Amino acid sequence: MNGVSITLAGCSLSALGSGALWWEDQRLLVVSDLHLGKSERVLRRGGPAIPPYETRDTLWRLEEALEATEASTVVCLGDSFDDVEAARALSEDERLWIARLQAGRRWVWIEGNHDPGPVDLGGAHLSELPLPPLTFRHIAQTGQNGEISGHYHPKVTVQTRLRKISRPAFLFDSDRIILPAFGTYTGGLRSDNKALSELMRPEAMAVVTGQTPRLVTMPR
Repeated sequence: MNGVSITLAGCSLSALGSGALWWEDQRLLVVSDLHLGKSERVLRRGGPAIPPYETRDTLWRLEEALEATEASTVVCLGDSFDDVEAARALSEDERLWIARLQAGRRWVWIEGNHDPGPVDLGGAHLSELPLPPLTFRHIAQTGQNGEISGHYHPKVTVQTRLRKISRPAFLFDSDRIILPAFGTYTGGLRSDNKALSELMRPEAMAVVTGQTPRLVTMPR
């Protein structure tokens, strides 16, 4: 697996190039902000028609991550669905696909600000998940240690040999890790945004996602 090692609260974790976080000791895979059904929600609310493939693409990439890690537990850190109706509008094939991914695993849906709450899909539905010394929730809270969250869809801009590119990224310091959005149709918040620069410690680092994940100082 292509990943960058991170230690948080004494736990050895790996920030994978896919945007998922892997806790090998617990066989636990974490993803955030899947936003399943976003294309349906955009069209329903009068937005432009965008190719409606993002749910299948997101599930396909999630399946790849599960096959690579052989995870026994999956934690989805909120905003797994774009809204209530998007969850209800999932096709039968997509529902069956999710059921296949859940089979034989513990699956936890963490509540997010877009989420509809408990839906008729398998797994546990929780506001947050404490697994000491770590706590999994959707939105980071100040004064925490060992916190793993999502919500902000962090991105960083890095210089390549040819040009500058903006990529989804993990942000981390000694208190927390903020995951990038895993969903296919998700924008991002630059790491130099005030909300992130004030939340993260001055020594915070970033892991840029991609085929070869890259560790950089968090741009501010």
